[in-house]
Amino acid sequence: MEDIDAIALLQDPLRRRLYEFVTAQGREVGRNEAAEAAGVARTLAAFHLDKLVDAGLLEAGSRRLTGRSGPGAGRPAKVYRRSAVERGVSVPARDYRTAAGLLAEAAEAAGLDMELQDAARRRGRALRGGGSCGDLDDVAEVLAGRGYEPVRDEGGAVLRMRNCPFHAVAEQFPPLVCGMNLALLEGLVEGSRVRVRMDPRPGWCCVAAESSKNNED
Repeated sequence: MEDIDAIALLQDPLRRRLYEFVTAQGREVGRNEAAEAAGVARTLAAFHLDKLVDAGLLEAGSRRLTGRSGPGAGRPAKVYRRSAVERGVSVPARDYRTAAGLLAEAAEAAGLDMELQDAARRRGRALRGGGSCGDLDDVAEVLAGRGYEPVRDEGGAVLRMRNCPFHAVAEQFPPLVCGMNLALLEGLVEGSRVRVRMDPRPGWCCVAAESSKNNED
């Protein structure tokens, strides 16, 4: 299915609610849970969830939701999670990913890591809009608007990001792009009581943020 056709499926309000719920969980979601969250019957939720799978927006699997195994554990249930496939639409067609990859390749070959990080810090400062991010809530608000999908972890003390906006290029040039990402967020939190650090985990952005007072305790 073409990207534009797949994304067009999200025009349906119910389908969009189901998609946003599943992707916001950061884990596999069963049909019953998705239906309850969307306020619809399970059969209707299942129909739309499977449409999203057909479009490549979600991936489906199966597992026992009871957490038990063996006799009496019940049949495996169908579960859904965000697809690893990226979808994007530009009219007229643009190819920014190729340009970003070429620029990253040139920067890496020329050893321009520090120059790139300096530029990223300047951009991070600009994201504050002339003000300062006071706490993790302020940082989360800015990052949410940039597509990072921030969530609180460790009892709310740490901010982690479910999505890396630079994922495609980061996969090709991890040290270069992850260093740039860290510097970007360093610029964002500069002058605040928030600190950012590298904390790579599979399926998550490589950077985490936390209040600086947590480091002092």
